[in-house]
Amino acid sequence: MSGKRFIGVIDIGKTNAKFAVVDFETRSEIAVRKAPNTVLNDGLYPHFDIDGLWRFLSASIAELNKLHPLDALSVTTHGACAALVDEEGNLALPVLDYEFAGPDEFDEDYAEVRPPFSTSFTPPLPGGLNLGKQLFWQSRKFPEAFARTKWILPYPQYWSFRLTGVAASEITSLGCHTDLWNFETDLYSDLVLRQGWLDKMPEVLPASDPLGPINPALAEELGLRPGMPVYSGIHDSNASLLPHLLSRTPPFAVVSTGTWVIVAAPGGDLMHLDPHRDCLANIDAFGKPVPSARFMGGREFSLLTEGREATPSDLTIRKVIDGAIMLLPSVVEGSGPFPQRQASWTHPREGLDDETAFTVVSFYLALMTAECLALAGAEGDIVVEGPFAANHTYLRMLESAACRPVVPSHGSATGTAIGAAMLARMEAGHVAEDGVLDADPDMTRYAWRWRQALNQ
Repeated sequence: MSGKRFIGVIDIGKTNAKFAVVDFETRSEIAVRKAPNTVLNDGLYPHFDIDGLWRFLSASIAELNKLHPLDALSVTTHGACAALVDEEGNLALPVLDYEFAGPDEFDEDYAEVRPPFSTSFTPPLPGGLNLGKQLFWQSRKFPEAFARTKWILPYPQYWSFRLTGVAASEITSLGCHTDLWNFETDLYSDLVLRQGWLDKMPEVLPASDPLGPINPALAEELGLRPGMPVYSGIHDSNASLLPHLLSRTPPFAVVSTGTWVIVAAPGGDLMHLDPHRDCLANIDAFGKPVPSARFMGGREFSLLTEGREATPSDLTIRKVIDGAIMLLPSVVEGSGPFPQRQASWTHPREGLDDETAFTVVSFYLALMTAECLALAGAEGDIVVEGPFAANHTYLRMLESAACRPVVPSHGSATGTAIGAAMLARMEAGHVAEDGVLDADPDMTRYAWRWRQALNQ
């Protein structure tokens, strides 16, 4: 176990896919290949380009293994996604894009069979964001293909299945707003039992279990050493959380930033979570429930800035604060802490230069994050992972709004690959972090005014 140094990680986010080589000795990504995670709109419904992803991953694994001979492979992916696999190991149906609105067709029928929030800690979500609703829709629209399905595989385990031929399920993906897991019994939910899906669910194994050695023919094709272990895999926000669970003692909060901004509050209480404000519980790599709240912050950032980033000057920040120039939620409607609100600017957006707009957007994202922290009942230090950890304006406003220490975590553009690599060696280690930031009283007053504006 301790001899594994170079871990290859398949890391599939909603927007981008990558293959990374993680050097376990330095806890850093030393080689990365990236590609867009393309959604195809042909066929039965919008679906991920699985063949394209496999070509990209195969080429990347073969290429980077020549530079850094791999000792193991691990997988992490976004949630709300499953692959339906037939007896031959092929897809029985395309892997559905969770932003597709099709599953809403049967909302009324699904509401009658889904488990209550008190046992699933899963709020009702639009489109395919509830994996149970995806499966319910697929089973009704395509009954023959669904009947032909041998295994329903969470998305990380689909890719480990492609590598090993071994089918498994895993708790971090099952516990990710799916309606498929009962938090009280620690077993599959009544939905799975009553819909007759249980026989299609493979054995639930820990994320850190070696699922099996890599398929011998694939090892030869990619130039990998025979018998290389492949780990079961993990849901991406739980991958980001894992290094902190191994190095910190709860309570604390981790803000994982990507397409989604996901707040995890280890050590928190589940009972106060509000299902109408995108609160839910996840399950960590050790099988423990974690209160969570979220919004599509990365998607909102992309929509609002169109890739134009800036480093706001103190003068611009003061102008925004003194002028109470604000963006109110929600840019992406239907999810997050204010799902029913429609975004509005207190000052016309077209009248703002890029630097000013970037400042307002950064403030907005920080204030939305602070709302999620409060909803999740988070306590203790706030660790920020991913791209937003490099946005100093966001970090300062978050510190000022939450009134608790904010600690940006660095060492990788995203913490998901590092966390997934740690499945191969579940050892505590140092997590690279900057010092704690100082709160700004003027920013705290801005945050108060922003919250007041929500009630007007």
